[in-house]
Amino acid sequence: MSTTERRHQAHPGEPRLPAAVAVLVAIALYSLLPTQLLIEPRFVVPVLELLLFLPLVAANPRRMTRGNRELRRLAISLVLLIAAGNAVALALLIRQLVGGHGQDDSATLLLAAGQVWLTNVLVFALAYWELDRGGPVSRTQVPRPRLPIADFRFPQDEDHDAIPEVAKRSSGKSGWAPGFIDYLYVSVTNSSAFSPTDTMPLSPRARR
Repeated sequence: MSTTERRHQAHPGEPRLPAAVAVLVAIALYSLLPTQLLIEPRFVVPVLELLLFLPLVAANPRRMTRGNRELRRLAISLVLLIAAGNAVALALLIRQLVGGHGQDDSATLLLAAGQVWLTNVLVFALAYWELDRGGPVSRTQVPRPRLPIADFRFPQDEDHDAIPEVAKRSSGKSGWAPGFIDYLYVSVTNSSAFSPTDTMPLSPRARR
């Protein structure tokens, strides 16, 4: 077994906190939207999201080390529910703007548009995080040769032949694996530039 593979297997697991905070922020942003952009009653969708989220935290409260098919389905269902709620809010926001219903409450709708945009950034970060290379547990707990094919190519995946201080961080030499913050960065840059920046989508589903 190579040194990189041993480092990969000895990884303590990705911290749960960053992704957990992102989920809670997304739920809070939806809960605080104006009533006209919500699926009524107000707290139905947030409560459903919390019901999906709590078992995931219970399974991996500190680090992402335990995974199975049921947990993965639960995690993807949570992302899809957050995405669906935000898509409905976006559609209702557009209807308010196009229909001229928000002329007397433009500041509220402008703030709501920011909430929808930020939730969208978080949703795509969570989706990338859950799907790439088999998900957060797989990326750190499965030996690299057995990982599912990558959906994204990060700079660290090809920096092994750079100058020494850069090469040390490469996935080939350090066992580096992308974490939630990396996928959040990808989501922010994609939503700002409307194109890939330093991280390239490889698979058809990532491009979709």
